[in-house]
Amino acid sequence: MRSRRLTALALLLILGFWLPPLAPQPAAAASAIEIDVEVVAALNRFDREVPGGRALLAQAKGVLVFPKVIKAGFGIGGEYGEGALRIGGRSVGHYSTVSASIGLQLGAQSRAELLLFMTDEALERFQSSDGWEAGVDGSVALVNTGVAGEIDTHTLSEPVIGFIFGEQGLMANLSLEGAKISKLDK
Repeated sequence: MRSRRLTALALLLILGFWLPPLAPQPAAAASAIEIDVEVVAALNRFDREVPGGRALLAQAKGVLVFPKVIKAGFGIGGEYGEGALRIGGRSVGHYSTVSASIGLQLGAQSRAELLLFMTDEALERFQSSDGWEAGVDGSVALVNTGVAGEIDTHTLSEPVIGFIFGEQGLMANLSLEGAKISKLDK
């Protein structure tokens, strides 16, 4: 019983150490202009790296782009990034993504994340939410490009399609499930 209490206390201390740096910090948050510049660069990279990406972007009703999501973990992990929702080629809102996890994990990684809202209904549901959680408020079909770089055509019929690309670093977990996305005041 005592070892369980010590384990729980240790876990709370570790969470207290890891999670505050991952929470949005107003003073450290990027400006809307900085976010938009990085979003455009990420969209250009997506277009270069994902075959058929340009056609998907043209079909999407809206695109949520997180150009740099930092993920780190040592048993307990978390991730944070800032991005923009783009409709008709322009940013209409700025958002943050944050998540925490416990489990077998070790490493750190930076990556870009893209969510394509393929239907008006999916986009409206996202925009009207007060904090949207992938896998809870909306199912995200995560696209894995094959060896030949082909996109699974079944995935293309989903209302929300997710891409993770531009990974740098080492982290053995590619998932969007449980990521909480909230609107930033920009």
